[in-house]
Order: sequence, then structure tokens, then C-alpha cells
Amino acid sequence: MNFVRALVQVASVALASGLGLASPILAGCSRVEQAPAVSYTLLDGRKSNLAALRGHVVLVNFWATDCAPCVEEMPAMVANWRKFSQQGFETLAVSMRDDPPALVSNFAQARALPFGVAIDNTGEIADRFGGVPVTPTSLLINKRGEVVKRWIGKTDFAALEPLIAQLDGQP
Repeated sequence: MNFVRALVQVASVALASGLGLASPILAGCSRVEQAPAVSYTLLDGRKSNLAALRGHVVLVNFWATDCAPCVEEMPAMVANWRKFSQQGFETLAVSMRDDPPALVSNFAQARALPFGVAIDNTGEIADRFGGVPVTPTSLLINKRGEVVKRWIGKTDFAALEPLIAQLDGQP
């Protein structure tokens, strides 16, 4: 039964993403997906939560060290963070539950990832976001803590940048 539910979820999100539908916030619709109240520990040992990032535009990226598309998009993720971080943009890279912590730490250090990296060793973070069917999966969250866009598969950075710029100007 969980497999069927996951399959339906993947299909519905993929359909919405594949059609390029605007997010509810950007389209002016009343349906709003609030980002869940999740807590996490960063690789450097600091504890934090998404609520602490309110007031910032945030990209949450679910990834894994053995995911080729995840590894391929990481340089663009870094470049995107560098481009917008001066305006308060935040990125949180969440490594999936089966990723060995030592590999995640080595990956982050070797590539000098400048943003927060957390390991979802229990799967709770992914579950709180409604389940993450595949990696990479990225979610863009506005300053009010609302999910405005979800990418299943590689992030479309050409579409992401104008969204960040638009959301950065909103309260």
C-alpha cells in the first residue's frame, strides 16, 4: 500500500512539475503549502531548524552522494548560493537516510560546500516534506515559510534564479 501511495505521489508531483505549472504562491491561488517545522543538525554540529530561516528565501535540496544527477548539479547549487547569498538567500542540502555520514562529510569538505549540509539519518526530514520519492528533489521556500516550487529530479537553475530574485523582493 505504501508503494502505491508513493507512486501516486511521484506521478502527481512529476505531472505538475512536468507541465511547468506555476506554484500556488506565484500564481496567486489560495492553496499554500507551509514548509514543515523540521529540526536538523548540520555537519559542523550546529543544531537548527527551518523556522530559524524565516525571513529568507530558502532552497532545500534532498540529495545523496551516490546519486549521479545530485553530484552533477552540486556545482550549480554552489554557484547559485554564491550569487544570491549576499541578499540573505539560504541553501540547505539534506543528505538522505542511507547515505553514510562519513561519505557526506568527505563530499562536503572536498567540494567546500558553502551552505548548510544535514544528514537525514532517520528519514524524518524527508517524511515531513511529504516524502521525497527520488533524489535530487529541491524545494524553494519563500520568506513566509511557504513552499513555492518543487523540482523532482535535477533543479532547473534557469527557472530557479528569476524565482529567487522575485521572492527576494517580497516580504
